[in-house]
Amino acid sequence: MTSLIALGQQQGAQQQGAKQPPADADQAVTRVPPVRQFVLRPRIGVTTDKELTLQDALAMALANNKDIDGSRIDRDKAINSVLGAKGYFDPKVGGTASYQKTVTPVASTLGGSATGAVTSRNGIADPQLSGSLPWLGGSYQFDLSSSRTTTNNSFAQLNPQYPTSLNFSFTQPLWRNLHYDDNRHRLEAAKKNVYLTDEQFRQRVMQIVTQTEQAYWELAYAYGNLEVQLEAVRLGRDQDESNRRQQEQGLLAPIDVVAAQRQLATFEENAFSAQEALTAAENALKTLILPDRTDPIWSSALIPITPVNVSPPVTPLQDAVREGLDNRPELAQVQINREINETDNRFYREQTKPQVDLVATHTNAGLAGIQLPAGPNPFTSGLTALTDQINQLSVLAGLPPLQTTGGGTTAGLPPLLVGGYGQSLSNLFNSNFPTTQVQLRISLPLRNRTAEANLNNSLAETRRIRNQRLQTEQTIEASVRNAMQSVDSAKARLESSRVARESAEEQYQSEQRQFRAGTSTLFLVQQRQTDMITARSQERRAEADLGKAIATFGLATGTILQTHNIQLR
Repeated sequence: MTSLIALGQQQGAQQQGAKQPPADADQAVTRVPPVRQFVLRPRIGVTTDKELTLQDALAMALANNKDIDGSRIDRDKAINSVLGAKGYFDPKVGGTASYQKTVTPVASTLGGSATGAVTSRNGIADPQLSGSLPWLGGSYQFDLSSSRTTTNNSFAQLNPQYPTSLNFSFTQPLWRNLHYDDNRHRLEAAKKNVYLTDEQFRQRVMQIVTQTEQAYWELAYAYGNLEVQLEAVRLGRDQDESNRRQQEQGLLAPIDVVAAQRQLATFEENAFSAQEALTAAENALKTLILPDRTDPIWSSALIPITPVNVSPPVTPLQDAVREGLDNRPELAQVQINREINETDNRFYREQTKPQVDLVATHTNAGLAGIQLPAGPNPFTSGLTALTDQINQLSVLAGLPPLQTTGGGTTAGLPPLLVGGYGQSLSNLFNSNFPTTQVQLRISLPLRNRTAEANLNNSLAETRRIRNQRLQTEQTIEASVRNAMQSVDSAKARLESSRVARESAEEQYQSEQRQFRAGTSTLFLVQQRQTDMITARSQERRAEADLGKAIATFGLATGTILQTHNIQLR
């Protein structure tokens, strides 16, 4: 609201030739002050008007308030924490790849080389898949190893050769971590934390709605009070003009005009203070409902047009307390913290048990390669000449010759080992060379004091949460009682202030009539006028206090969102 009020006028010309009143000591030194012009300056940074209902203010706060947006961010982070906790059960893919060249010295032909060195080249690829199960605490690992090996070893019959292996291992807890482990504990705690942030978000929204509604009523009071103070200035100006006319007619002394000027200056001062309070109240509301400092509404005067509900419904105390216990997010947060603590108790109790794990491993091996041509057997090739002589003598003696194993050459290989990498994989997946192992792994801490200490701390937290719940219930009981008393007292004050205002107006009008009839004094008129202005301002204050008390009652009972039809999503 932009206002420019000019109340006053230039002092009239002094009467010429009028008979002067009798002179006395006071009149000899007292002069009638000139008429002062009153101008209520435009408010800083306000150029336009904007009418605003309470529901519009609440809607803007819900959409723009940064504290509410911060609570939304906290909730999103909690949801992401659940996603992160589920990631503990995501399979993990990894592996290694390597190349190795090895030159090994040998001191004899039995080492596989007549040159004194055996050279081997080995390329390995080893992909892996591992993970944990979301139930019963089991974990698994798959490991597929493939390699290509070449060598100049004279004993090698496959060159290059392709060794492969497929290993599967599974670890199953049988005692500790069987029913509840760290991964499941983190996931459940993260899910509970989402519900906790939901309640914290609801609590923050309720607080912002309450603050916005109270700021709205405070702004309404500021406008009403400014209106009252401007009316006081107008009445004071009228009284000043009347006094000046009577002083010119010799009916009042100049000191009476000075007294009226003093009261008028006080009214003007109150009007300036009321305008300052209006700006502060308006900016407080804008801070709650506007998104940032660049919003164009900052340059608008917000004019509240929703009246205060001066007849709020009456709720019995026990019903109001029950609503508070059922709806207040603080109590719901305590309950969720208790549930999170129960998951902690379960986990730490699980950690006090001995660790007994069943580990099962199954491995398939595969092998294939390119078979080398049959060559001389290094163990029998030196005996060939001797064997030939023995066989000649055996023929002369009529005996059968000696049987040899390939005439001094290397023996052949099974066909399933001859081939490339595909043949090695065929041997692998056909389980031609399996190995199975089952083992029981046991770990028995002698004291396990760390687990016992963690469990004891968690149980102590259980007792603390129990006490916190009782304290929260008492706090809710007290806040509901206080809020109900505030509403009741505000209604009573509003009724009393209305009666006081009506009485003050009647007294002021009566005093004016008596003053005009000459049976009262200017001092009493001014006193009645001040009382009337004060009563009007107090009535506006009582109306705003009632609106703020109703908002506080809605917050205390946890029903303020339902009252304004606000649904959280």
